[in-house]
Amino acid sequence: MRMQTRATLAAGLMALLVATPVTAQDGNGPVVVELFTSQGCAACPPADALLGEIAERADVIALALHVDYWDYIGWQDTFAAPEFTARQHAYGHAAGSTVVYTPQMIVGGVDHVVGVRPMTVSELIQTHRAAPDPVAITVHATADGFEVEALARMDPPRPRMVVQLVTYIPHQEVPISRGERAGTVGRHYNVVTSWEVVDQWDGSAPMRFRVVPQQAVPHVVIVQQAGHGPILGAARLD
Repeated sequence: MRMQTRATLAAGLMALLVATPVTAQDGNGPVVVELFTSQGCAACPPADALLGEIAERADVIALALHVDYWDYIGWQDTFAAPEFTARQHAYGHAAGSTVVYTPQMIVGGVDHVVGVRPMTVSELIQTHRAAPDPVAITVHATADGFEVEALARMDPPRPRMVVQLVTYIPHQEVPISRGERAGTVGRHYNVVTSWEVVDQWDGSAPMRFRVVPQQAVPHVVIVQQAGHGPILGAARLD
């Protein structure tokens, strides 16, 4: 089954209501680690497994984005979307490169790790954890969803920021019958199913919005510098 590439939830700007707090991030939130991977890539299973290990950490939001440029080999990735391929290319352009790789991890929106390098990824996560988040995100549970507030803790001038809402499937196994990995089973973790821009933000005033999930899957909020720059804050909504 092909994944949905548009968000399947309602998100709108509104004033915060009185609600029950579930998350309040006063210092460092989780570090976002994005893995660009493909079911058609023979070198990707070890990276998929590494992401599965990272996903168990409370201080990390691990996300797998399946790209579609391996589909020509003979197996069409069941989770791939051109939007994820475009995101990987945008990261490359932001770093001054026109070349992309699979597997590739992006830590905190800025550090690129090609291949499977557990120690390097671990060290980068620790480095990002050591620095206070420029954006604090607070999440409150309501009867039908979540109220989210993002507060910029940077002095002016602040960069343009993009507030994003992501959904993912925690675990999925897919039999692969063609291509380089024919006869194997793909074991995937935190597979992204939608990546939606909620709004642009300049940080001059707190941003408040409501999320009403339409599916029983995990959701995360990511605030990132525009132009695929550093991730400035992130929070889980589950």
